[in-house]
Amino acid sequence: MTFEDLAKTIDARKTADPDSSWTAKLLAMGPEKCAEKFGEESIEAIIEAIKGDTDALTSEAADVLYHLLVMLASRDVTLDSVLAELARRQGQSGIAEKAARSN
Repeated sequence: MTFEDLAKTIDARKTADPDSSWTAKLLAMGPEKCAEKFGEESIEAIIEAIKGDTDALTSEAADVLYHLLVMLASRDVTLDSVLAELARRQGQSGIAEKAARSN
């Protein structure tokens, strides 16, 4: 499964029955709950990175990516728009990009 496939599946779950899909249930709880779950999974990934458990980090990273896409979907932000933003930044130094944002 590609990242794009996962984003499409999540988008399709927006209209699914929350009793039949974890994604639909999360989305039905609203953007705040989706953001909270993303934060929880991010913290779990950070913990595994610090511990050095690469298998657990891999698993948590998958959870982070999934919950990021759910959070984006909850606010109708598409993966394509995020990828377009990354493409816009490509070839630009991270330091220069950050400096441009602060102006």
